[in-house]
Amino acid sequence: MDIAIIVEGKNDRSRLRRVLQEEVPVFCTYGTPGSSQLETLRKQVGDRQVYLFMDNDSSGRRIRGLLRDLFPDAEHLYTRRGYPGVESTPEAYLIEQLEKAGLDPYIVYPDPSSVPFSKEDFD
Repeated sequence: MDIAIIVEGKNDRSRLRRVLQEEVPVFCTYGTPGSSQLETLRKQVGDRQVYLFMDNDSSGRRIRGLLRDLFPDAEHLYTRRGYPGVESTPEAYLIEQLEKAGLDPYIVYPDPSSVPFSKEDFD
């Protein structure tokens, strides 16, 4: 499976990089993209399967709407409302969302002995 993930900003990308293999491209919109940025994203993504992972706020919903039109077959990943954004979502929850999307082969799981997850990571 050849995939690409689109997020809003570099902090979101950095957060996802912690739980994804390096070869998975993660592109940023850097805020609400204009028409030239949308065209650049379309070229960068090419024919890959697209996953949109935006913040659960008004800006994220607006960006998701623009990208939904550009990538109508995109899969949508969501953060929980209580998290301010992708960049502050616990890694355990990011992994859970990636697993729900069927992206298990691309996930870099933390060593269970070095990073204990607590129940709060999933609540």
